[in-house]
Amino acid sequence: MFPPVYVDEVAAHEGKEVTLHGWLHGRRSSGKLHFLQLRDGTGTIQCVVFRGNVSPETFVEADHLPQETSLAVTGTVKKDARSPLGYELDVKGLRVFSRPAREFPIGHKDHGVAFLMEQRHNWLRSPRQQAILRVRHGVEQAIRDFFDRRGFTLVDAPIFTPSACEGTSTLFEVPYFDLGKAYLTQSGQLYMEAAAMALGKVYCFGPTFRAEKSKTRRHLTEFWMVEPEVAYMDLDGDMELMEQFVSHVVQAVLAKHRDELVRVLERDVSRLEKVVPPFPRITYSEAVEVIRAAQRAAGAAEPAMTWGDDIGGDEETLVAAAYDRPVMVHRYPAAMKAFYFKKDPADPRVALGCDVLAPEGYGEIIGGGQREDDLATLEAALDQHQLPHQAFEWYLDVRRYGSVPHAGFGMGVERCVAWICGLHHVRETIPFARMMERITP
Repeated sequence: MFPPVYVDEVAAHEGKEVTLHGWLHGRRSSGKLHFLQLRDGTGTIQCVVFRGNVSPETFVEADHLPQETSLAVTGTVKKDARSPLGYELDVKGLRVFSRPAREFPIGHKDHGVAFLMEQRHNWLRSPRQQAILRVRHGVEQAIRDFFDRRGFTLVDAPIFTPSACEGTSTLFEVPYFDLGKAYLTQSGQLYMEAAAMALGKVYCFGPTFRAEKSKTRRHLTEFWMVEPEVAYMDLDGDMELMEQFVSHVVQAVLAKHRDELVRVLERDVSRLEKVVPPFPRITYSEAVEVIRAAQRAAGAAEPAMTWGDDIGGDEETLVAAAYDRPVMVHRYPAAMKAFYFKKDPADPRVALGCDVLAPEGYGEIIGGGQREDDLATLEAALDQHQLPHQAFEWYLDVRRYGSVPHAGFGMGVERCVAWICGLHHVRETIPFARMMERITP
């Protein structure tokens, strides 16, 4: 048997005989020909079995192979302009590794979402899901490349934490030996602030958990988040970093996965091509006026949005609809933000924070801002939010020993992937989704 070649390598073997390993995605027959669609994870290629090129036994066997049979197929690589790949395989022989023990549960027909989520381990084999996971890989690679090229150090934050960043109402609580309670992390930010005082520019990248009882299309209970933190950075520098970061990720994915986005996911990439700096920047107060105007235009007698209200998913969509690229909304009311946000010296009613809202109804993909760097102010904020000082003593130390202005942000990978791929729900953006009603497979 020839050394195996991957499907995405066949162009380099035109006219040569190769062996491909993979699974049977589909087949059809036409008299003296059988057409086998073989996928191996890197791509799918049509393998043409001609009666005169193989043994009678092999020809008959090729006509009765079930979907997802694992195979080794040997043949000559030939150009074919009709193929999306540009090549096909003229089969000389094949070897069956394993036939499915039963009919593959996901056929080439429409299935309901509930059924597909139950069959998630099998659903991953479909071309659409493969494309989404490749885009996710591209997003994660672009994230690491962005920070690595800018001198950031990756610092791994703990998953077990003794206290919450923003209260315990949306945290998963677990017993922790004789020490009492621990929580699954909802953010590595506080730890990154400490790391930034040691290394200057840092980021963490890993799983986070939210026990938020939400069933919206934007929420998961387990998701991946990247969180940079930079010493000696203010809100303006943070916002510049945000827009550079988002633009880099989108353009890097476009460069590498344009074909999958267009051909498989049918994404209008012209919208993504516009994701380049500068992004429009508006204050929360200006966003409120945008929302109120949109509500009036929709026929509301009295707009429901008032200053101090949270900007929810519907309101985010109204704001983002006014722009052709992500919009940055900054200086939210301080009362809406966590204890660690620094207030604007020019207007203490608002915090030096910023959210990046993606267009096309995808809402917030980034949240962050400048952190409070004054010890006394931070201690007062803990009291105001009724958080125990003892649990945050180590965090207060960051301000006791050479405190400096610093800022950062967090981006959820799944929301970013959903936006780039044009998906309705984030459940398709992660290999095995965890939601309120789902913890299997």
